[in-house]
Amino acid sequence: MNKEFTVSVVSFVKISEIENSWKTEDYKALLSMMDMDEDDLGGMTDAEVKEMCLMSFNDFEHHESAKFLLKHIFDDEVTDGKIDQLSHQMVEGKLWEEHADSAYHHKLFNAYQLLRKAYNGVFKEPTGVKFTIKITADKKDSFEIFEPSLHAVIVRLLSNGLNETAILNRLYEEQLSGDSFPDAENILWILEEISITEEERQYQITSSDLWFAELEEGMEFSAKAHADVEEEDED
Repeated sequence: MNKEFTVSVVSFVKISEIENSWKTEDYKALLSMMDMDEDDLGGMTDAEVKEMCLMSFNDFEHHESAKFLLKHIFDDEVTDGKIDQLSHQMVEGKLWEEHADSAYHHKLFNAYQLLRKAYNGVFKEPTGVKFTIKITADKKDSFEIFEPSLHAVIVRLLSNGLNETAILNRLYEEQLSGDSFPDAENILWILEEISITEEERQYQITSSDLWFAELEEGMEFSAKAHADVEEEDED
């Protein structure tokens, strides 16, 4: 059963990078893939290791550096043949939006973020959004649907603030109205709880501009949502 809420967009900004998405350990792993001996990094600060990594990319062709990154972020999730294909597509495309599997979008966004810095704009600038929403309900028990499927409920609520022809509403029409929304966690890359009261909840969300470009700071809209139906355990 759908529950009724009011959603307010408290803040909304466009972003091209996600803070702290790359750590010193990542840079060291990438340098190792580029045949840099870790002993050579001794005494370097974290900032120097990062700079060394970005500089080292330039010793390789664009698609070769993309391949290093893809191997690192996907580990064994993707075959070598597929990684080779994607590494060439990254140079001209916007795979953080265009890849058919939304489960890869967040990682690809982070990869573009690093490659664009290394190659001074050769790669497309990734487009993301970071925004805060406030959700209120007249009935306290309405928030019960958040517990079993938070991501699914939030995406369903946000879809109410978008045009009917928005990509999210067209591509995920069945999951939005159906009993299960497995792709919701791929759509909300980062979902952080800010505050919770009996009648109000606030969340900060990081996602792709592809899904939520229509939202704006100050928007307020009525929204309905339901939880996913929990699967019964088979005896």
